[in-house]
Amino acid sequence: MQVNYKNPELMLSGAVEPQEVAWQSPSNIAIIKYWGKHGRQLPRNPSISLTLNEAHTKTEITYSEKEESNKQIDLEFYFDGKQNPMFAEKIERFLSSILNIFPFLEQLKLVIHSSNSFPHSAGIASSASAMSALSLCLCSIEQTLFGTLSDETSFLSKASYVSRLGSGSACRSVYPVAAAWGETQTLDDSSNLFAVPCSAHIHPIFKSFHDDILLISKAEKSVSSTAGHGLMDGNVYAASRYHQANARFGALLEAMKVGDLERFGTIAEQEALTLHALMMTSNPAYLLMTANSLQAIRLVQQYRKETGNPLYFTLDAGPNLHLLYPDSVSADVSGFVKEVLQPLCENGDVLCDVVGNGPERYL
Repeated sequence: MQVNYKNPELMLSGAVEPQEVAWQSPSNIAIIKYWGKHGRQLPRNPSISLTLNEAHTKTEITYSEKEESNKQIDLEFYFDGKQNPMFAEKIERFLSSILNIFPFLEQLKLVIHSSNSFPHSAGIASSASAMSALSLCLCSIEQTLFGTLSDETSFLSKASYVSRLGSGSACRSVYPVAAAWGETQTLDDSSNLFAVPCSAHIHPIFKSFHDDILLISKAEKSVSSTAGHGLMDGNVYAASRYHQANARFGALLEAMKVGDLERFGTIAEQEALTLHALMMTSNPAYLLMTANSLQAIRLVQQYRKETGNPLYFTLDAGPNLHLLYPDSVSADVSGFVKEVLQPLCENGDVLCDVVGNGPERYL
C-alpha cells in the first residue's frame, strides 16, 4: 500500500488566532510482538495489541502565529507542569522531521503541556501514549486550519502514520480495544505504514479484558528498546522469528475472533518468552527479566493449573509482567495478585488496567 502524506500546500496564507487542542491517548500492550525494524520505523513482522484505558497521556497544544518568519520549530514544552529540556529537544527533533507532512508547523508558535497517568518507570509504553496523543493533536490542528481531515477513517489513519514515525508501537494506540500493525495476508487493509483497527474482528470477551501490571522493577533498563530493535539485524534467529510471528499472528487473530481464551493465552505467553529469548541471543546478549519476574511467571502458571482460571501473562521489553484475564474471574484473580504476587513487586506496586475505548479529544 502506497501512502504519501507529504503536502507542501498545507501552508497558512493569513493570520491565525491563538487556539487550543487537547487529546488523551492510551498506551497499549502488544500480544504479538513487534521486534526488529527497517527503514524509517517499519516493522519486520506484523503485531497486534490490546488498547489500555487507565494508562494514558494527556497532551494540550496552544498554537498561534509566529512573530518571526523562519523554518525553525518554535516550541515550549512542559511535562507535568514543568519545562523539560530533554523531552523538549526530542519533540522538537520529531516535529522538524515531519515538516514535509505538516509544513504549517514552521509558521506557528507551539506551547505543549503533557502528562502521564502512570509513572515513567512503570513498564508501560509511555512513548506509545505520548506520541499518539501528540499526533492526534497535530491532525486536529490540520483539520481546524485546512479542513482536510473531516473523514474519521482518514484522520485516524494519518494520526497512526505520524505516530509511527515517533514511536512504532504508538501507531496502534489511536484505535479502541485492539489494533494491528504490519502487512499480513491474514488481515485486509493491513499496512506497514500505519495500524488498522481490529475491534470488529474480535470476540466481546476481549473487550472487557483486564491487564494488571506487576511493577517488578522500576530501574532503568540496561538496554533500550531502540537498541534492542537494532540488535535484531545481527541475530541469527531473526529470519525464523519473523516467519514465526506471521504464523502466530494468524493463529491469534482466529483465537480472538472466536473467544478461545486458552489459545489466546498460550500464544501470548509464547510471544512474551520469545521476545526475551531474542534478547538473550542477541550480540551482545542481555537479560531484562529478574528473579522475581521468573518467580511471578511460575506462580501464574501454577495458579492457572490449580484453579483452571484463564489467567495469562505477557511482558514488554522489561521485567514487569502484564497479567491478562477476562472480567469473569477478576474477583478471584484480584485476591491472588494481592496475596501472592504483590510481594514480588517493588514497593508492592501493581497497576490495574482494562481494555479501553481509545483516544478522546477534550479540547
